[in-house]
Amino acid sequence: MRDHPLGVGWNNAVSTYEKNYSPPEGGAAALTMNSYLMLGTELGLPGLLCFVAYVGLALKAESRKQKTKMPRRAIRTLSYNTFDTARTCLNLRANCFMTTHYLACDLGADSGRLILGTLDNGKISLEELHRFPTGATKVAGALHWEFDRLLNELKTGLKKAAAKNLPIASISTDSWGVDYVLYDERGLPISPVWCYRDSRTAQGVELVKAKVEWPTIYSITGIQFMALNTIYQIVTEPPERLARAKQILLIGDAFNFFCSGVARNEVSLASTTQLYNPTYKRWSKRLFAALGLRADLFAPICPSGTKLGPMKKNLATEVGLPQIEVVASCSHDTGAAVAAVPASGEHWAYLSSGTWSLMGVEWPQPVINDQSRNLGFTNEIGYGDSVRLLKNIIGLWLIQESRRHWAKIGKKMEFAELEKLAVAAAPFVSLINPDDPRFLSPDDMPKKIADFCRETGQPEPASIGACVRCIYESLALFYRVTLRQAERLTGKKIVRLHIVGGGSKDATLNQFTANAIKLPVLAGPTECAALGNILVQAIALGHLESHEAAREVVRNSFALQTFTPQDSVQWDAAAARFEKLLS
Repeated sequence: MRDHPLGVGWNNAVSTYEKNYSPPEGGAAALTMNSYLMLGTELGLPGLLCFVAYVGLALKAESRKQKTKMPRRAIRTLSYNTFDTARTCLNLRANCFMTTHYLACDLGADSGRLILGTLDNGKISLEELHRFPTGATKVAGALHWEFDRLLNELKTGLKKAAAKNLPIASISTDSWGVDYVLYDERGLPISPVWCYRDSRTAQGVELVKAKVEWPTIYSITGIQFMALNTIYQIVTEPPERLARAKQILLIGDAFNFFCSGVARNEVSLASTTQLYNPTYKRWSKRLFAALGLRADLFAPICPSGTKLGPMKKNLATEVGLPQIEVVASCSHDTGAAVAAVPASGEHWAYLSSGTWSLMGVEWPQPVINDQSRNLGFTNEIGYGDSVRLLKNIIGLWLIQESRRHWAKIGKKMEFAELEKLAVAAAPFVSLINPDDPRFLSPDDMPKKIADFCRETGQPEPASIGACVRCIYESLALFYRVTLRQAERLTGKKIVRLHIVGGGSKDATLNQFTANAIKLPVLAGPTECAALGNILVQAIALGHLESHEAAREVVRNSFALQTFTPQDSVQWDAAAARFEKLLS
């Protein structure tokens, strides 16, 4: 037996471990993937197999000595995969003692961030490396995104990441939905890149209506009507621009293309276009034909968590990074945020709270019928091909635009100050319907709110605090209506609401929401889009076993704040008033 390859391998493995890795040299936890690669060359396959098995024994022994518990995932890895060397090495590294780093480019309609995510011992932490404004620019009355500038901001962030000198595993971008970039035959973007808030979408709605009936569009796509959807934007493109375009990528996927050179539209983002069929899981050829669009115009669709390949060599060289993996995680920011909701079990709903409020449930298949269409629910795709049955609601955009207006007239205030003024204002004086189309466009939001109140026979908000309180209460009551509608559509009783995203920091709105829906609210984390982006990368690379394991990481990493319902009688009375405004 001593001369058998496995016997020789075992002796060599034990000798190598005891000489180089046993305490005090650091023990099994000192091993890195490079260690395994070098050992494979030194020991050969039989020796490496034996070494992996011996590491398992050593890990158990070291944890007993230190009176610490060996991670269960490590034990499973060693038990199930002892002779699957490559997978064993990767999983040991990820689950036991490896710290892994990832980059998430998280693009919002107001600002973008490059975030470093670190996964270590079952917990994840985030570090913002670079923040930059993304807001649309008005050029000759039209709203455009400064796409080239945003790409340069990404490069600035990548250089900051390179300066960290960390072994970064991968990168992915998530962004808002519906907007897109046209590319010519050379793979270069065609300017301008339009913003979804541009007024041209009104013309697009009429053009589409003339070609396809609205019930038909919804039956194919399951996406709620919003004038900003890609379907209404693309038909307003001048024919010469579409003729020049070889392909179209949505914003987040355009950034992944910039990094990798591989053109794919990830499914969560593709589903926001109202040109994707979630039943057949492909672009809708029927809608393309009806609208006169080329079938090959939109780049192919890929699943969430697709590895696109290494970073382009010229980009990696320019920013000082190795050619790290580029992953199409969940390219839609809400898809990424929902992937990171720290929920467990069933009977929960989510609210991704930011510029937009996206409220709904995870569901196994699309819900596309007359009731869902009439209630304005959308079927966007989530991680693992789940369906995000939700409603898009104007969210903190109402506060953001009001704040911008007040700053213009010399009343610049931080959000915390606005929140204090709202708390001090009288309750339920005036309410608005956040779904009113007038609130979609920018400029002088307080006037639009005052106009709505006057037109519906209510007092106009008399102060800044009254205006902010009106927004808070109206949003909370709209969430109540939406939650009840989701319950009717699914037949599922909701028992708690998870609020994630930047809006989860707003304690007053969180409390008002708990009061309105009469259910506990669990708030946090705030950077859920970036978290989901990173966790899907980790799953794609084999560093996390499953989606449930990723959500467990979030629960282990962040403290959630719980808000319990209060003042039910007052909120019930206000809800009765509010529902009359909706009708």
